[in-house]
Amino acid sequence: MKKRIIRALWNEETITVYQAYNPAIANSAVKNKTFVSPPFKKERMTWIKPSFLWMMYRAGWGTKENQERILSIQIKREGFEWALQNSCLSHYDPVFDASHEGWKTRLHNSLVRVQWDPEKDIHLQNLPYRSIQIGLSGIAVEKYVNEWITGIEDITDQCTVIRQLVEKKQIGEAKALLPVETVYPLPTEIGMMLQADDPGEAN
Repeated sequence: MKKRIIRALWNEETITVYQAYNPAIANSAVKNKTFVSPPFKKERMTWIKPSFLWMMYRAGWGTKENQERILSIQIKREGFEWALQNSCLSHYDPVFDASHEGWKTRLHNSLVRVQWDPEKDIHLQNLPYRSIQIGLSGIAVEKYVNEWITGIEDITDQCTVIRQLVEKKQIGEAKALLPVETVYPLPTEIGMMLQADDPGEAN
């Protein structure tokens, strides 16, 4: 099993990412088909997640404070890959940075941060491979809200249904409602920069 591969809902033009917000931000985003300030704060780093179940873990299926509403956001693949191309790993690795101080400087100056966290199963327990989280700041946030987003859907109700099925131990029914996430075909140079495994060899 490869450890670091982006799995997502995607097509030739877009990739779906997930975010969780309070009702004010979510309602505004759905109404305007993008994030608008206020109530969204463009000056803050915003994290996008291609993994549905990792978002459910982070937001507690929409039960955590200020994460009550789950949004499914379609963004242009060219924007997604621009973010990855301009990112810095959130942890130091001597393969990519000659010194810890050099990495800290690069991280501080980077518009985008990337980290790999354990992927989750439908019970929100760790799986033996990792899922990518992408933090956008500065110009990257501007590009995200003004150029990359092609659609926003509030999927909170669907998430609640899946959670309730899991609680009732109706796992088969719950899994049938999950988005079908497949390996995303990263360009080779971006994959190397992110320390991703070769998707062509993924299990």
